[in-house]
Amino acid sequence: MDPLVKLESVTAQFKTLIGADRPLPKVALVLGSGLGPLAEAIDASVIIPYADIEHFPVSSAPGHEGRFILGKFADTEIVVMQGRVHYYEGYEISDVVLPMRLLANLGVEVFILTNACGGIQDGMRPGDLMLITDHIASFVLSPLRGPNIGHWGVRFPDMTHVYDTELQRIIRNAARDLGIDLKEGVYLQVPGPAFETPAEVRAYRILGADVAGMSTAAEAIALHHFGARVAGISCVTNLAAGLGEGLLTGEEVEEVGTQASGKLGYLLDEVVRDISAIESSASDD
Repeated sequence: MDPLVKLESVTAQFKTLIGADRPLPKVALVLGSGLGPLAEAIDASVIIPYADIEHFPVSSAPGHEGRFILGKFADTEIVVMQGRVHYYEGYEISDVVLPMRLLANLGVEVFILTNACGGIQDGMRPGDLMLITDHIASFVLSPLRGPNIGHWGVRFPDMTHVYDTELQRIIRNAARDLGIDLKEGVYLQVPGPAFETPAEVRAYRILGADVAGMSTAAEAIALHHFGARVAGISCVTNLAAGLGEGLLTGEEVEEVGTQASGKLGYLLDEVVRDISAIESSASDD
């Protein structure tokens, strides 16, 4: 199906499921592997499984519930994606970013993307959080491949500031106020589902990557192209191959992600409150 036709179809269905006259919140939160328990902090008013939307990709990865949650978090109305879809699940890259385009198309302006990742930067430990300041997406297909949809964005979008500098400032300040050791760095997206080899990790380090994961960068590209503001926070669930002891497993990723979700939850609570306060102030001016 043509990407524009598909977006129009899922947008119409989503509006029907939430109530045609109900406006969508301005802030969206995407929860990565093992971070699903954060959804328990949402005072939910509407829950929509991805499977309830025709032509919509459904999560098959462990630790991804696969549903939208509309409700209140940190005294702010937000929409949460409890789980995402990945390129390695067999979806076209346009379907991988379809959920982001859906929410942006419905008026969501600020996206906080979270993920589980392997740490490459010296000094990283499982459970650390990292603010994404830039990314490397050269190893996955671009979500902008194919005919350009003019009202989504320009044919050749600038990617100098994919991750909004003001949102980065808010996240840094919140982490400082909460006493959270927040790393910063470059996220590198790999196709997956195999974990990277030690040789690949050495190459990624040379390229400037601080962490590696299987999501997020393509989503950020599509959102930035769409004109949305994007922030990214990675949860280091393991050291990348060759940097730690033992073999890497998906179970470890989920377990450490779940353990770190409490710390991430505290940070996101403060961040969402600060974003809401700034947005409210701007709307009053």
